Amino acid sequence: MLADLATSAHAAEFIMRTQVAIIGAGPSGLLLGQLLHRAGIDAVIVERQSGEHVLSRIRAGILEQTTVDTLHAAGVGERLARESIVHAGINIVYDNQHHHIDVRALTGAVVTAYGQTEITKDLMDARAAAGLPTLYEASDVRLEGLTGTQAAVQLTHQGQALRIDCDFIAGCDGFHGVSRRSIPPEQLHEFDRAYPFGWVGVLAAVPPVSPHAVTYAHHQRGFALCSMRSLTLSRYYVQCPISDRVEDWSDARFWDELAARLDPATAGALITGASIEKSIAPLRSYVAEPMRWGRLFLAGDAAHIVPPTGAKGLNSAVSDVRLLAQSLAEHFLEHSDAAIDHYSQRALRRVWKAERFSWWATSLLHTFPDTDAFGRRMQEAELDTLTSSESASRSFAEHYAGLAF
Repeated sequence: MLADLATSAHAAEFIMRTQVAIIGAGPSGLLLGQLLHRAGIDAVIVERQSGEHVLSRIRAGILEQTTVDTLHAAGVGERLARESIVHAGINIVYDNQHHHIDVRALTGAVVTAYGQTEITKDLMDARAAAGLPTLYEASDVRLEGLTGTQAAVQLTHQGQALRIDCDFIAGCDGFHGVSRRSIPPEQLHEFDRAYPFGWVGVLAAVPPVSPHAVTYAHHQRGFALCSMRSLTLSRYYVQCPISDRVEDWSDARFWDELAARLDPATAGALITGASIEKSIAPLRSYVAEPMRWGRLFLAGDAAHIVPPTGAKGLNSAVSDVRLLAQSLAEHFLEHSDAAIDHYSQRALRRVWKAERFSWWATSLLHTFPDTDAFGRRMQEAELDTLTSSESASRSFAEHYAGLAF
């Protein structure tokens, strides 16, 4: 990377030069930076929050095998291999009856429990060890030259005006970031569905109710989910009205409601404790097309959001990043634009499959306020088919474990 000082009429402006400017230092941006570094491609990461704030965000932690493989390929899989927990199946509860779907037996694949916070830490540590630049607490970020011969990122960092000249910009800054908003509205097609409920989520330092499988529950009182971050840290959710506030949910109310939505054996194995973190998350499905505009590429939540029911959010982001890293490497190392020219089309094909699965699982497992008696019977019939038909179980397991590239 090259840097020099340029003087304007207003103030000295620091100028950097890199091949790729990455907006966002969450797991998507950090992973892209790591993959590009291993390919010998320069990248600077710009993040509006502090590193501590990024690490404090509690997110999902069920990884598809392709995600695990990508993290190993990025050179950050050592602690993942040592501390993660393999899930060979999933549990589905409905009508207070417990059903197990053996994902490994049906597909030969597994999923892995390893928290997104841990992935972020591993990637941060790898970036710091390599001495690669990440500009935290950046403000006034603007993207320029997106349809020209050279792009640039204008920002303020530590009180200093800074311009990063680059060949391409990767927008990995989430739904509320500046990247997608830098595409002209008339050039962006947005597909959006908000769901009429949310999830109350609790993180607690207690053993998981099922250490080697996620448990999904459909109940007339609403959906519930039993997940985990480790053998001593559990993550639980219950469906709630979208109007609810965290203050409405005491720990006691949460544990009572969770137990009521599980089958007796699972509820009996539930160990409760004080919540470490509690939040309410709305659910939505969202896709923005295209995922490339000139010299700007979108990845992860900057381009699409899924309801967390199918555990596809982080995994879809990693899929985008893997494809984008390969496309940029082909451009810089092989001097071919074929992959970057087709990035949006290829990424969206996989994105929409993840959206379909997450929408279907959400529709199947939740209680909707406007569902009539016929609709409830259809949900019951679908759940019965899913748990009693091997072909239906296999299709669910294939999508849950993740489609191959």
